[in-house]
Amino acid sequence: MGAKRRPGLPTEEDEMSRKRRIPPGQTVTDDFPVLHHGSVPEIDLATWRFRIFGRVEEPLEMTYDEFRSLPSVTQVSDFHCVTTWSRLDNRWEGVASKELMKRVRLKPEARFVMVHAAPDFTANLPLEDFLADGVLFAWAHDRKELTPEHGWPLRLVVPHLYAWKSAKWVTGLEFMAEDRPGFWERRGYHPHGDPWAEERYGV
Repeated sequence: MGAKRRPGLPTEEDEMSRKRRIPPGQTVTDDFPVLHHGSVPEIDLATWRFRIFGRVEEPLEMTYDEFRSLPSVTQVSDFHCVTTWSRLDNRWEGVASKELMKRVRLKPEARFVMVHAAPDFTANLPLEDFLADGVLFAWAHDRKELTPEHGWPLRLVVPHLYAWKSAKWVTGLEFMAEDRPGFWERRGYHPHGDPWAEERYGV
């Protein structure tokens, strides 16, 4: 008789499945590195507002308490940084982008989203990427409230794109008819950022 596998140890099938989740050029880490441009902004929840504007029928503004009162979800997804590390099985809690959009009426020409974040960060997304399954505005990670270094009080999570699209310290959304580059895209990053196609820099 063959040796029995010890309970809890990954099987060969588990390892193969795990490897299929890692995009080209990425290395898995159990850490959660802190990477961002500049210093961590100081945010006052008393004055924090989430604003939706641009190609919408009516602009929308919410306080933090109002945003936190929206129906929330918990989702598990992988996270891929353009600097070549990936962190698997992240547990996020927040508001799904699709849930938020139930409160917004877009104009017919709205096809792109510019994510605005403190202090002056932006990230552009096609509307279909913004509304993809798994995209949410998170306030908790792995059962703990986000730290300021990781985007508290609110960060966007776009798990199917490189992590620079998952903007920290989000303050609003601007819906647009035409695409335009965000903060990192103006500095040479790829306009889309698909990790499976290694869309890291340029076009």
